[in-house]
Amino acid sequence: MYKVLFLHNQFPGQFLHLAPYLARLPGVQVDAMASDPVRELAGVTLHRYSVDVSADNRPHPYLIKSDQAIWRGQAVLAACVRLSQTGYRPNLVIGHNGWGELLYLKDLWPDVPIIGYCEFYYHGVGVDVGFDPPGPVNLDMLARVRSLNAHHLLGMAAIDRGVSPTRWQHDLHPSFLHPKLSVIHDGIDTQTASPGPSQPLILPDGRRLEPGMPLVTYIARDLEPYRGFPIMMRAAVHLLRSRPDLRLVIAGGDGVSYGTPPPDGGTWRAKMLAELGDQLPLDRVHFLGTIPHADFINLMRLSSAHVYLTYPFVLSWSMLEAMACGVSLVASDTAPVREVVEQGRNGILVPFHDPVAVAAGLGMALDMPPGQRQAMRHNARQTVIDHYDFNRAVLPAWLTMLQREFGLPYASPTG
Repeated sequence: MYKVLFLHNQFPGQFLHLAPYLARLPGVQVDAMASDPVRELAGVTLHRYSVDVSADNRPHPYLIKSDQAIWRGQAVLAACVRLSQTGYRPNLVIGHNGWGELLYLKDLWPDVPIIGYCEFYYHGVGVDVGFDPPGPVNLDMLARVRSLNAHHLLGMAAIDRGVSPTRWQHDLHPSFLHPKLSVIHDGIDTQTASPGPSQPLILPDGRRLEPGMPLVTYIARDLEPYRGFPIMMRAAVHLLRSRPDLRLVIAGGDGVSYGTPPPDGGTWRAKMLAELGDQLPLDRVHFLGTIPHADFINLMRLSSAHVYLTYPFVLSWSMLEAMACGVSLVASDTAPVREVVEQGRNGILVPFHDPVAVAAGLGMALDMPPGQRQAMRHNARQTVIDHYDFNRAVLPAWLTMLQREFGLPYASPTG
């Protein structure tokens, strides 16, 4: 039996498609370990670990994340020791390198190969830091950001291979690490994320948005600056003022996934509503909160134009899934987006910091001649199918690496 152990504190994370596929292979046993799992997957045995962070000694402020990673790594090591005492020993470990979970497994299983998911390597210049507002940062910030990579580098020394989801994220890593890294995306399910008939959207106040209504959509895990929420709201003032029949539908939570809350407290949604006041026709701006994935797919099918804005940071699944649904995409002209979106062919690129230009880009998408619009939407979906579809593009890359380098038995999945 070939045994694969996945590690991700919020399993399945980026392994949503890979883990259950491997679990269906004859002769392969798949286990996973997590502290706060999001869901269980068919065929995958889930083990849990808990993290007990000591408050006795405060780390240097630069090392808070590394300190947390070390505590997490120690907790994973202890949990794996207990697992090994039952006779378990994996043939391969696959895990996220950013949380510390992989740090110490070579000390327990020195001969077991480890593949690390290498999502983001921090930079003080040219990436997210100093991007919004644009400008230089002080030396203290540069030193703090450089230190964020400490546990990532320690993990890179412990893994045998690394995987980054995009070429841009791969290239953020220092060149001496590149020989260890391959570019393999997490994978998009383009059968689920696909064009199709849409259902009316029932708003929280009971009103209905019917298919065919002019509708601009914006979605993020949380409504925050890293995903351009303030820019979107300022753009909405210009867009809605000139189009009295247009609706804006916004989905996402009021927390902060990246970055920080507003300096004076509260949420970014409340801050932007206070800033814009009566400039926004709030009867045509609809906040849905966090929505189920099926509702997201329906929203993309309803959308007349979809906007995606991001700092130079990790690329969201939501943009690729929106493209797979065949949306008219308007996206920020930032490095992770430019890897996927080609101006005018499969989307429209707009400068991140310019709300007027964002509104103009959305206007261009809304006014596009039908034939041109259909071609752009078709190209958007085809881009995802060709380069990011799990079965067509991602799985073959994983299987090639796992079979050639790590001895995964070749077989077709069952079930």
